[in-house]
Amino acid sequence: MQNDHNTTESTARPVHGGIKEAELRALGLRLEDCLDFSASVSPLGPPDGVAEAIAGVDLSSYPDPHCLALTEAIATHHGRDGVDAGNVIVGNGSTEIIHLLTRAYIEQMPADGSRSALLLTPTYGEYDGAVRISGGKVHALPATRGCREFTWDTDSAVRLISSHGPALTFVCNPNNPTGALITLPDIESLADAMHVAGGLLVLDEAYINLSDRWAEAGAIALAARHSSIVVLRSMTKDYALTALRLGYGIAAPAVIARLQALQPDWSVNGLAQAAGMVAIADQEYLARARRAVAVSRECVVERLGALGIQCYPTAANFILARVGDAPELRDRLALQGLFVRDCTSFGLPDCIRIGLRPVDDCVRLTDAIAELIDR
Repeated sequence: MQNDHNTTESTARPVHGGIKEAELRALGLRLEDCLDFSASVSPLGPPDGVAEAIAGVDLSSYPDPHCLALTEAIATHHGRDGVDAGNVIVGNGSTEIIHLLTRAYIEQMPADGSRSALLLTPTYGEYDGAVRISGGKVHALPATRGCREFTWDTDSAVRLISSHGPALTFVCNPNNPTGALITLPDIESLADAMHVAGGLLVLDEAYINLSDRWAEAGAIALAARHSSIVVLRSMTKDYALTALRLGYGIAAPAVIARLQALQPDWSVNGLAQAAGMVAIADQEYLARARRAVAVSRECVVERLGALGIQCYPTAANFILARVGDAPELRDRLALQGLFVRDCTSFGLPDCIRIGLRPVDDCVRLTDAIAELIDR
């Protein structure tokens, strides 16, 4: 067992994807001339009507600090899963809710309670960062890296929960960066183990809506009725609202109330709330986005496979590809304005993560990789 290395020390910030202005300046590039494959969001762009909704927001008025209209819309969206408004918290991205969770369940834990968290790694670095900022200890269960895929042994995770009694267990499903998916029976086993331990399973489903396996693994209904699980969703990723930062959590009302007590007023701005209302009302958008992801995934896997590059199976809207020296390839692609995620911070220095964009963009990226390999 080892700690997640998405942060190099307790005070280090997690590493994230996305193009940084400082690097663009250093490379002499303009953002409008670049393609960002380092972030994994819907390839369709924002739903129709979002721009108009944002333009109609009165910038001189405070946003609703309780996000009431959006909270109710989210509850209605998940109504068939038994969700009502008391099960929902809206956040400034799901990352805000991650930090609220570690504050509520680790930082504010009584002295005789558990101040630790279990992470199934490699995974999103913000879990580790949030736990450490809140003064907690991180336990990790690394995935087994087989010749074809990454897998976790659920029984081992249950045993670790039993022995350490963590306040929180974080599971990203599908996982970032591996794309691996944990099935609903395994999720239920982890939630049951956390119930016995007196803690909370944090199931981060930031990528589930863009997965072709979304229906078999989504755990919203479980969270609405199970007191030891919270499910996170990212509207940032689902609807390409990246610049606005918008996410939500679904859990038992007591869990939601505990998080809301720590959430600053107006953390979700009025532009994001207006965009979220339009996005969640678009009943066809996610299905179209999943189809677009599937086409782009097939394109990238086929073209990289022809180059002899291994792509791990993925249930998400990104691909983990084994390329050898990931930092070098990432930097050489960046010189051409093509940005992929170097996975060294995940402990995978031989892999890059490719967020799936429209097919023409994917062709441009794979052509550039082919050219660099030929050199």
